[in-house]
Amino acid sequence: MILPFYWMLSTSLKTAGQATAIPPIWLPVKLQWSNYRAALSAAPFDRYFLNSVITTLVSTTGELITSIMAAFAFAKLKFWGKDLIFLVLLATMMVPGELMTIPNFVTLSDWGMINTYGALILPWLASVFSVFTLKQSFQNVPDELYYAAKTDGASDWQFLWEMMVPLSKSSIIAVMILKVIGSWNSFMWSLIVTNDRNMRTLPVGLQAFTTEAGTRFELLMAASALVIVPMVIFYLVFQKHIMKGISRSGLKG
Repeated sequence: MILPFYWMLSTSLKTAGQATAIPPIWLPVKLQWSNYRAALSAAPFDRYFLNSVITTLVSTTGELITSIMAAFAFAKLKFWGKDLIFLVLLATMMVPGELMTIPNFVTLSDWGMINTYGALILPWLASVFSVFTLKQSFQNVPDELYYAAKTDGASDWQFLWEMMVPLSKSSIIAVMILKVIGSWNSFMWSLIVTNDRNMRTLPVGLQAFTTEAGTRFELLMAASALVIVPMVIFYLVFQKHIMKGISRSGLKG
């Protein structure tokens, strides 16, 4: 598991010849820190970084809001067809995401949203997996607490945000972290809906190092490290919340 990350960091500090040498050179003869400066100047990575940050923050916020409200409705509210609707939503998880690529693209194209932040964000503002995960966590909150709050005059909205959300903080943080990592590393969808250089995200921007003349592997690995390492650190810092949140949601085992 660690080997690909080591190879990425090692190659990012090699010369062009060492990066493509056969047999492979596992340790750089001389550390080429200039590769990172060259990688950053090869493409407008400041713009790519901004696009990735905006896309990640907005899509994560949107998914959390929709998932929390939907999960609360399925977990605590009573309405006609609740179980059937939830079953239909769960069934959509068995449909490969790639099958929805063309319908989503055609829809956004008809709306004139290609090459916009809307195209990068709109399809990812809801997630059945997040709804399912949070529903399992919300169900662990005793119904007696909900009824007591209603007796004291609290509305469903107040109970959700003032009591349910704080009590399920670990699960919400776990969903948030998984969403941030997935959105930050998203490649295929960003590649499909953007053909303007100024709208590319960081993973798509890595294509700048692959041309008809070949691939600058040392620069590609340097840029990849700049893209991936922040998310690795982010995950390592918050991994305990993922474990705790998933275990509370009932998905362990």
